[in-house]
Amino acid sequence: MVSLTGWYVGFIIALVVLVIVVALVGIILGLARRIGVQALAATEALDESRINTLGLWEVDKVNGGIRSIIRNAEEARGALEGGR
Repeated sequence: MVSLTGWYVGFIIALVVLVIVVALVGIILGLARRIGVQALAATEALDESRINTLGLWEVDKVNGGIRSIIRNAEEARGALEGGR
């Protein structure tokens, strides 16, 4: 009589390993989905902050305009004082 106990044990071990692998892959896929959702939320938040701070790029232009006005006012004052 041939004993099949070794085969049964092998199939049971393979089944346990397969169940563990499927469970781990499921966990990894769930975490990947959660990371994807969080990355999308972070991208949306960064887009909002970019839109909200677009005006800051104009500060340099305003500063340049103010410097020009001050320089011209100083030249005008010098010309007026020198004209006396």
